[in-house]
Formats: sequence, C-alpha cells, structure tokens
Amino acid sequence: MARDEGRGVVALSFDYGQRHRAELRAGERLAERLGVTRRVVLPLDLRLIGGSALTSDIEVPKDTAPDPSRIPVTYVPARNLVFLSLAAGLAEVSGAGELWIGVNAIDYSGYPDCRPEFIRSFEQTVHLATREGVESAGAGRAGLVVRTPLAEMSKADIVRAGAALDVDLSLTHSCYDPPDEEGTHCGHCEACALRRKGFQEAGVADPTVYAG
Repeated sequence: MARDEGRGVVALSFDYGQRHRAELRAGERLAERLGVTRRVVLPLDLRLIGGSALTSDIEVPKDTAPDPSRIPVTYVPARNLVFLSLAAGLAEVSGAGELWIGVNAIDYSGYPDCRPEFIRSFEQTVHLATREGVESAGAGRAGLVVRTPLAEMSKADIVRAGAALDVDLSLTHSCYDPPDEEGTHCGHCEACALRRKGFQEAGVADPTVYAG
C-alpha cells in the first residue's frame, strides 16, 4: 500500500524470540519480491519476559472459539508499544515522515495494542519524545505520522486489497504455531481460522499450505 502511494520503503522486522519465526522468512521473501529500499531485522529477546504463548512454553490454543471477555494467551506483553518505539527511532534516523504498521481492530484477537486509541496516543507520545517531534513542532511541521491502513478492514477486505495490489499472498504468514519455517500453517490456531475465513469471504483462492 505504501509503495502504491509512491513511498520509498524501509522495512522493519523483529526477531523477538517468537515461536512463529516463519514470519521472519515471510518478511524476507516479501521484501525481496517488493524491492524495498532497506530491510532491518532487529533482535529483541522477549522470551526473557515471557508471559505469552508466543514467547514461552504456554500452549497455543487450537480449535477453540476465542473468549471476547478475555485477552488471549497469544498476547505478547507490550509488544506493539516496544515495536513502535523502536520503529519511530528508525524512522527518525531514516528521515521518514510516516510510520506504517499493519494492526487490525476488526478481525483481531482482542489485543489492546491494536486499538486505534492506542495508536493515536502513541503518535502524540512520539511527538513529545523525539528530536524530530520537537523540531517539527517548532517549525510548524506535522512530525511523524503513524499510518494504520488495515485498522478498520476485515480480513476479507485485506485479502481483496492484497489481490488488487498483485501481492503474492502465498508469501504472507499468519499462523501462531507453524510446523516449519517454510510457510506451512498449522490450520488450527485462531490466526489460521481468521485467515481461512478471510479468503473464503473475499472469494479469493487461498494459496496457504495448511498442515491440518
């Protein structure tokens, strides 16, 4: 989407000790396919904090309906707060005026750090906490803008948008507990269920390889 708007792209991924490391391979494949300007993979071992099924030995729920009254065990404490802060630093050094993140507040797992109110609050914080934010305010500029193009889209909308932009969706990754690092999906976690549902509702052929 950023490239379609004519933006040069610096891509940032985090190697944070996640069990679904296949997403790092997916990021590499997509960055290469899209010809991004620069890709940074930042090591950050959140296993030392734990508290999530994605960074510790907590089992990833399978074939169960999510409880909307509870934040799921796949929530990683403060993940997007930390990720956005580091991304803001990279944006400042890179001279980027926009920070794009693919959070989604419609078909999502109830994570508090995916909500629009958090993103807006973070944007205000980064204006106060960075040199670029202070200098931009002094010069009457807007400062760093946080873009969330997927925030109000359903998974079906996202699939349609990807297809319209000619993205090879077979290179994308969703699974919380993949059986390998080559892009195979378990087919039973909540992320896989949402992915299947998105392709079905979009009327787009699902190129995903599911283990079950």
